[in-house]
Amino acid sequence: MESPVVHFEIIGTDPQRLRSYYGDLFDWRFDVTSDAAEVVSAPGQYGFVQPDGGGVPGGVGGGTEYAPRTLFYVGVPDVEEALRQAERLGGARVSGPHPNPAGTLVVGFFTDPEGHLVGLAAAGPATAS
Repeated sequence: MESPVVHFEIIGTDPQRLRSYYGDLFDWRFDVTSDAAEVVSAPGQYGFVQPDGGGVPGGVGGGTEYAPRTLFYVGVPDVEEALRQAERLGGARVSGPHPNPAGTLVVGFFTDPEGHLVGLAAAGPATAS
């Protein structure tokens, strides 16, 4: 597969409640020590999860100003170029590219020709500490 699914997320208005629910349901443990890009989740509200035994990593976050959604991210070398290609093929850019606060990841969003929201993710330049 040229561009694999690399991340999923569940966004809602009460991220703590969602993390508790999915933690209890699937035995997921969340790391809330790193923030996602603010376009994805309110600061301090995103919990990363890496399922034990493999699987696609993900996160649960959001906040009162974030519309509930589930989303998958496709790994690409360049978010801007992938957004342009999505538009050329009949999709529509929603937003991006957006770097995370640490500058280690860049995300973007588009809708396909039928309106499905899809995320894109690429490694960003590491920033000095």
